[in-house]
Amino acid sequence: MPMRAAAHDKHAGHSVAMFRDKFGLSLLLTIPVVLLSPDIAEWFGYALPGIPGVAYLPAILGTIVFLYGGLVFLRGAAGELRDRQPGMMTLISLAIVVAFVTSWAGTLGLFEVEIWWELATLITIMLLGHWLEMRSIAQARGALAALAELLPDTAERVHGEHVQTVPIAELALGDIVLVRPGGRVPADGTITEGAADVDESMITGESKAVAKEPGATVVAGTVVAGGSLRVRVDAVGDNTALSGIMRLVAEAQASGSHAQALADRAAALLFYVALTAGAVTLVAWWLLGDPEGALLRTATVLVIACPHALGLAIPLVIAISTSLGARNGLLVKDRLALERARELDMVIFDKTGTLTLGRPVVAGLAGANETELLRLAASVEADSEHPLARAIVAAAAARNIGYPRAERFEALAGRGARAVVEGREVSVGGPRLLAEAGLEQISATDAWSAEGMTVLHVIAGGVVVGALALEDGVRPESAEAINELHRMGLKVAMITGDAQSVADSVARRLGIDEVAAQVLPADKAAAVRRFQQGGRKVAMVGDGVNDAPALATADVGIAIGAGTDVAVESAGIVLVRSDPRDVVGAIELSRATYRKMIQNLVWAAGYNVVAIPVAAGVLAPWGFDLPMALGAVAMSLSTIIVAANAQLLRGLRLRREPVPTTQHSAAAAA
Repeated sequence: MPMRAAAHDKHAGHSVAMFRDKFGLSLLLTIPVVLLSPDIAEWFGYALPGIPGVAYLPAILGTIVFLYGGLVFLRGAAGELRDRQPGMMTLISLAIVVAFVTSWAGTLGLFEVEIWWELATLITIMLLGHWLEMRSIAQARGALAALAELLPDTAERVHGEHVQTVPIAELALGDIVLVRPGGRVPADGTITEGAADVDESMITGESKAVAKEPGATVVAGTVVAGGSLRVRVDAVGDNTALSGIMRLVAEAQASGSHAQALADRAAALLFYVALTAGAVTLVAWWLLGDPEGALLRTATVLVIACPHALGLAIPLVIAISTSLGARNGLLVKDRLALERARELDMVIFDKTGTLTLGRPVVAGLAGANETELLRLAASVEADSEHPLARAIVAAAAARNIGYPRAERFEALAGRGARAVVEGREVSVGGPRLLAEAGLEQISATDAWSAEGMTVLHVIAGGVVVGALALEDGVRPESAEAINELHRMGLKVAMITGDAQSVADSVARRLGIDEVAAQVLPADKAAAVRRFQQGGRKVAMVGDGVNDAPALATADVGIAIGAGTDVAVESAGIVLVRSDPRDVVGAIELSRATYRKMIQNLVWAAGYNVVAIPVAAGVLAPWGFDLPMALGAVAMSLSTIIVAANAQLLRGLRLRREPVPTTQHSAAAAA
């Protein structure tokens, strides 16, 4: 864990514990204060105990609650006043000070009212709200900080034939480490030897282990099962994926929010409104000849103007949404990006590695016997490391087609490959190979070529036995993601450096609305600006270094699959999984978060708009005078309603079920 993140977590944990402890003790003291209140006893019809001095217990316990639980708000108010920026803490402090003074005035017989129970419950509910808020914020980081805690303390570093156990802090780039079955990967790296299933659930949220083999990447903290691996260390310390994720969440918590700024301005405005309303109430009723009523109504106005509901309206929603997103693989780096996502008109996807797999797959077969065709091609290509060769072998494996071991393999530069299979010479290659052999291509391949696919023919014994079409395979989740975006009323565009025919083919299959093809990496940002013409709000979704300028240019930048460091730094939202459907989840989270913010702001502000005039006595001429105790109950209920409404956000379903990862090859396309 980075030192800054550790310090932040320690501070956040201390704040959570402080509010928890203050809330717990204040609650214990508040219960007898409420039960011994004459108002409560009268409402529920029970008699107070006749023990001498019991009438002073609420005052004693209420004073303790005020000094112990309310001190944090008083200190906050002092800071706001020192900065000449009265706000939430100042209003809260004003309310509890007025309630405290009024309660003692009642206890000493100056008034006929006693609201110790209201003061105690007011402070306790405020502490509960702050504890919930701090805990929600901490959970967003805590779920990710737990990843770092899962890192092993030591690693087994390989030196030749020897294995040495060293602290992970001593690992360096290029080191080879041994990870045994059941062990955790100590650092980000690439598998150099071995094959095993790796549990990446703490990173991706997927419960199913992922099969890994040489060449695959692994992330620190993931668990190896069913085999041992030798891993070359590619990143250590702050450069690991875990550290990057934690850094993003920290930045999200520190980033600004338009809605939060609105709530802060509302609280500052409410402070002056409360003071003005209190002054007007005091003067008006004093001049009307009711000094005691003037003092009581003024105190009531100042107490119920407490903006705790307003104070919770935005921070609690933000904390819950950030935490919810993190648990679902949506890392909100910039809160403003999350807020802007609800206003989008269009989502632009980079093609390669985002909508597609970023590697070739077999998309079609043509021949009298497709099984024999694929068997011969896989046999020739089995020992080749070329991406097209690996795709052919993977397609055979997907169909459970076995193939014999070839002999005398020969790579034909720019043409293909050749080998002897079961005594016959078999070649796999493109147009140049056919031309050299004086053979004609299969007519069925014309349509494939028109689609921009790579076409390879298989020649056995001097005869063309069939052809294969290969393309950058479309992710199985892409079509669903685009359909969902259309359902949400958004247009979908695609940017790619591929030929127009290839881009049009992918767009046609996925239902993409607009395409920008043959775009050079340096021109992607300009392409995004063209899509923004007419005032359209656009999001750019990409995964590579080449996408960084476009991500920064878009109204909302989304890095998919955690991407590269540059892409991540340029994005406002980072999707842990390489699943374009999570873009839908991010937009849904944005819209749901905004709805909750507005609902809470309307409720919290609406309560004060109605309650303050009533507390001031505007309805008194018609026989209705709001008792301070009833106003306090209404204020407390308002706070509870706002907190409960924010908690409903946790029921939002963001993560889609994983699509089966069977090979998208001839098995599916042929």
